[in-house]
Amino acid sequence: MGCHNKMATHFNQKYKIMINKLLSILCGVILFFSCINKTKNEINKVDLQPNIKISFKKIDSVQIDYIGNPTVHDLDPVSRIVLFMEHKESSQIITVASFDGQVLSSFSKWGDMPDSYGNLMASLNIIGSNSFMAYGSRGFFAYTFEGKLQSYVKHSDDPYIGFNRIGIGFGMERLKDLYIYLNQDDYYKLNDESDNYAKLQPVIALNFNSGEAKPIIGFPKTSIFLSGRYFFNNAWDPAFTVADDRIVVAFGLEPTLYIFSSAAAYSLITKLPLDLPKYQYFEGGNEYSSDVRFFGQARTSGKILNVKKLDGFYMIAYFPGFDASDLEESFANKPPKETMEFWNNMQKKYSRRIAIVDSLGNVVNDFVPQGLEPSSMLIRNGELWMLEKPDEEIELDFFRLFRVGLKIEN
Repeated sequence: MGCHNKMATHFNQKYKIMINKLLSILCGVILFFSCINKTKNEINKVDLQPNIKISFKKIDSVQIDYIGNPTVHDLDPVSRIVLFMEHKESSQIITVASFDGQVLSSFSKWGDMPDSYGNLMASLNIIGSNSFMAYGSRGFFAYTFEGKLQSYVKHSDDPYIGFNRIGIGFGMERLKDLYIYLNQDDYYKLNDESDNYAKLQPVIALNFNSGEAKPIIGFPKTSIFLSGRYFFNNAWDPAFTVADDRIVVAFGLEPTLYIFSSAAAYSLITKLPLDLPKYQYFEGGNEYSSDVRFFGQARTSGKILNVKKLDGFYMIAYFPGFDASDLEESFANKPPKETMEFWNNMQKKYSRRIAIVDSLGNVVNDFVPQGLEPSSMLIRNGELWMLEKPDEEIELDFFRLFRVGLKIEN
């Protein structure tokens, strides 16, 4: 009987040790996965901790050795490709490079050639493991990374070739089988009647299969552009993104995010007014004017440049705008040397900024990102990428792109 009790005790002790080991392993597994999600979970709960700020952290980088003045158009973390262009007087050289920095091909599709896109109307966009598309004045083109034409669809209507911003951060956004973009046709429809603002539709949907460019989103009723005031051209240039099956739009200088449905009616779901620190913008004039104090504010007014969403937060790239004193001085009649010195000082004083905003519209942080160009934000494969801000005093023989994440500041 005593021997049996000893054996039972020994078995129980051994069983307890085994259970404890299993529990230890299980806790380790739970801890491992909780550590993986710790940063994201903490970030998502930041609205419960008002004293915590979120900022950027550099996670990865891509360096391309290149001497010149390249304009980066797009990148793809899956195919590990960077697409950029050298804009010259007589040619537009498209270059395809790998994430390893190796130039894979260079060619031009601009000028007098059968497969030319004509005048480029948007940034080039990577669409597959070996292809990219160009939205040009001659239509919608798809090329291989080696420059071979894959497909070509003419415009359904002759497009207006107006102002557009080319480069990373200013491109089209994919929405199912369509691409969201700014409406360049709007810029010649406006005259001195304020009612015409209601007819503008700054956001269009491009269909690369049919060649159709269909206006889909105009100003909501509460927009400053429907207040009866007058604005300089391009004041409403939309910054937009597609996130969580929604279309997010900021209309130029108006400090508001408008959230629209991605369904065909594209109805307004909600709006988020933005209380951006030190944001100063032109609130409209009493009449349309050709005076420099009216149209000259295109250079001095605050403006939303780019909008993206990551880990549940909106990232707003914006130009803060001149204060009243600098605005007045900008219109002063000065000698050329003093004028140049003034604008150089303003460029240093008013840096482009990033505001990180939660789902309720609260500004979690507002800062000038170190070494990054704010307007270059690009979401690809769920990752945020940005172009390194070049040093104006040092000419480098390379350029870099950074994968950027969010981090909590203590």
